[in-house]
Amino acid sequence: MFGRRSDGVLVKTIDPIMKLTPHIMPDRNDAQVMSMYEINCKAMDEYIFKQRKENQLRFSYMHILIAAMLRTVALHPKLNRFVINRRVYKRNTIQISFIVKKALVDNAEESTIKMTFDGTENIFKTKEMMDKEIEANTKTTSFNDTDALAKWLTIVPMRFVVGLLKFMDKHGILPKSIINLSPFHTSVFLTNLKSIKMNYAYHHIYNFGSTSIFVAMGKEKYEPVVLDHDEEKIGSAKIMKAGVVIDERICDGLYYGNSMREFMKLVANPALLEVSLEKKIEDQK
Repeated sequence: MFGRRSDGVLVKTIDPIMKLTPHIMPDRNDAQVMSMYEINCKAMDEYIFKQRKENQLRFSYMHILIAAMLRTVALHPKLNRFVINRRVYKRNTIQISFIVKKALVDNAEESTIKMTFDGTENIFKTKEMMDKEIEANTKTTSFNDTDALAKWLTIVPMRFVVGLLKFMDKHGILPKSIINLSPFHTSVFLTNLKSIKMNYAYHHIYNFGSTSIFVAMGKEKYEPVVLDHDEEKIGSAKIMKAGVVIDERICDGLYYGNSMREFMKLVANPALLEVSLEKKIEDQK
């Protein structure tokens, strides 16, 4: 309460404009900025093929995107901020949430996974951690603690309880145990629309919780591209589009732009992620 939270620390040294912004836009969906990123899949395909051939490791686009986003947040800590009750906080950990289907059929159940990282993981460690969680949660009989919390909320007076949870969260008294289970209290929420053969989307960020970034990766397809600007040579490439929605109250445009250029550089060269980060960059106080 009064600015203290179990999942973050109040940021006090921010410039006046950024401090004023949450009062102008008090809700997260007031402050949504949407961008679409076109990812040429050639580098990812080559990396996936190389790892399968040389190391018998089966990478996916999702492995690469999550590893790249994890590294980007570790190097650009303002992306890991969140705003609640008009206050700006820096998150204590790097967490990524995503949803997996237990089977690719209409009536299959979904399971929400929230993973915690220290930010130094290389792409191999990230893949290992993801695969372990996905395997545990895609079994038809699996039922994790986040699923259990969601089910409990459906059997109590939902309107009252959800309203109470929002009030508690706003005032910093939501129990740490619930924050740890909530997929909405996370650094990044990612949805893999490619897995269900859908195009990218701009997914809203939730007013409940603390998610400041939502990434929706879509189905790849071949599109015309410029191969050589000087010779005006046109060709085709497999392009995957990703919709990214960010809460603009956590950082300024230049910082966000530089951060996403880092992300795109890593996706275009996944081998850069093979080296573990010695230490993540800490946010200012």
